[in-house]
Amino acid sequence: MDSKREKDQDTDFTKITAVLLKSRTGEFDLESILFLKLRGLGICDLGCIGECTNLERLDLSGNNITKLVPLSSLRLLIVLNVSANRISNLEAISSCDSLQSLNVAGNLISSIENLHCLQSLRKLENIRLKDNTYNFSNPVCKNTSYRSTLLEMFPNIKVLDGERVVGRGSDLYQLCKDIDDTIKAGLFKNGQLPELPEQWVEDGFWEIKRSNNAIIEEAYKQFNDVLHECRLLNNRAAHIISQTERSLSLKNQPKQYAV
Repeated sequence: MDSKREKDQDTDFTKITAVLLKSRTGEFDLESILFLKLRGLGICDLGCIGECTNLERLDLSGNNITKLVPLSSLRLLIVLNVSANRISNLEAISSCDSLQSLNVAGNLISSIENLHCLQSLRKLENIRLKDNTYNFSNPVCKNTSYRSTLLEMFPNIKVLDGERVVGRGSDLYQLCKDIDDTIKAGLFKNGQLPELPEQWVEDGFWEIKRSNNAIIEEAYKQFNDVLHECRLLNNRAAHIISQTERSLSLKNQPKQYAV
């Protein structure tokens, strides 16, 4: 009986309803919802989400969404994250005039032509179609001219796939990337690992307190998402260093011959 009840509850999440939206946000009116995060709920039908006409930030990542039609009425939407779904067509969000940041990494966007519909979004500054942190991508990213073509299509883009391409920070990003590439090249060339830097700040230094203010609360969530990505990258780096140290250790061991 309990398993059946749990299954029924999971099924309820497959479609976005007014009850789901109100329970998740605590808002009585759908028009009052400004920020909404519905990650990993198995959603495949966006239902009544189009009634949240004042929505500014929306996170639907990690679901089973294939169609974005209900989002066409969200004219005030600024940030949209639909990564890790099954989306192949973005036409519906071409009317989201206020959109500045779009994350569709980990979907089924197959060609550059599928992105032409976004050219009318003049405020769009940040597009992500692949995310190396989570191994998310799209078939279109396999195109060798994918990056240069997108930059030509969207001259106002400042950040592509998490990399700043123009404006403040782009030169710094490229410098850091060049330094990182140089260190990696030197690492394999010299066969030794550089010493890891000591921790610069005390534990808990980056922790911040929650606030009831909706905007600060959303900033808190986004900041912690960035910290989570940094931790994942750190764990991967530590794993690679450990493997390299192990391989170097085995390489430097004297050969033993059976008598």
